[in-house]
Amino acid sequence: MSTPDPVHVVGAGPAGLMAAETLARGGAQVVVHDRMPSVGRKFLMAGRGGLNLTHSEPAEAFVGRYGDRRPLIAPWLEAFSQADLVAWAEGLGQPTFVGSSGRVFPKAMKASPLLRAWLARLADLGVAVRTRSRWIGWDGDDLMFETADGERRERAAATVLALGGASWLRLGSDGAWVPWLEAEGAQVEPLVPANAGFDVAWSAVLVERFAGAVLKPAVLTFGDHSVRGELVVTRYGVEGGAVYALSSALREAIARDGTAVLTVDLRPDLSEAALAERLARPRKAKDSLTNHLRKAGGLSPVAVAMLREIGEVPANLEKLAKRIKAIRLKLTGMQGLERAISSAGGVRFESLDPSLMLRSRPGVFVAGEMIDWEAPTGGYLLQASLASGVVAGRAALEWRVSRGGAREGA
Repeated sequence: MSTPDPVHVVGAGPAGLMAAETLARGGAQVVVHDRMPSVGRKFLMAGRGGLNLTHSEPAEAFVGRYGDRRPLIAPWLEAFSQADLVAWAEGLGQPTFVGSSGRVFPKAMKASPLLRAWLARLADLGVAVRTRSRWIGWDGDDLMFETADGERRERAAATVLALGGASWLRLGSDGAWVPWLEAEGAQVEPLVPANAGFDVAWSAVLVERFAGAVLKPAVLTFGDHSVRGELVVTRYGVEGGAVYALSSALREAIARDGTAVLTVDLRPDLSEAALAERLARPRKAKDSLTNHLRKAGGLSPVAVAMLREIGEVPANLEKLAKRIKAIRLKLTGMQGLERAISSAGGVRFESLDPSLMLRSRPGVFVAGEMIDWEAPTGGYLLQASLASGVVAGRAALEWRVSRGGAREGA
């Protein structure tokens, strides 16, 4: 007699859970595995400051955020668009709103209500979730897991791997899967930090007074790319949304040259000429230069500190305005994977077919951050991760159906 084997989804982050939902809605029996004691830990961490689901910008601009991976990720976003994500969240009882930055959030702001509703839906669909179930590779065609009850062998009608990259190790993504997939013939780019801060040799005075201060708005420029947003001063250097948007190019430059120079416009809403005119206003005798820069130039205390940090403040007003509009910060390194929001690198697209199936291991599909792509924060990471889960889930479902969804058993 024949008995149906389930589809196994390894990794219970956003990509894995979305693959599981897609499969279960298609009629598959689904088992989700995660090595941690509970699921969605990185998802919950992402929602601590407000869960940024996606972005409301036009689709053409949105897909451009994925850089040279744009043509490869565009089909994912066609399968599960920004509008689809919003509808999905609202279908889970989590109404959304668009913030002033264009980012989309659930009204509850936190990730926990959405995750609870999502897990309840998966349970209703019959999805089994096994925690403390760590995948350790294959034995022949069977998946092998380490569990609290010892080693466990599983047969699968299809498999979706959604194991994440290697950032935030304590939340579950450890990159241990790399040698196992390489042994199967997959090409894997080294996992490196993305959306992480960069090192700047601040003075002790600036660190003591301004570590944690936010410079906003600012325009950051590197090469041909400029980004408007916020910059956060840290003890080690700089971080923040605008920094993350340039992190890929900055990381490559530092790897190549050892350093990179990031240009910061401290007063992006004023032209250089208009700023010089304001600075030319008479300065009261009792006002220090710092007060004058604050009152006439509109600079925040942290902006003044950054201006002073790079050298003597020019007396010439035109030169001063030019410097305020183009502070040059020398970045000497990038924070490691343990401090990165996400990672770059992973399974190369050349090792996957368009359905995200491993060419060297038919019936095994890959989703999420373990694929070689990256994106800035702002909703782009979560959107593409969920969308890849939809693509991989649909493809695994088709594979299961094409193979009859069952194996011969006793």
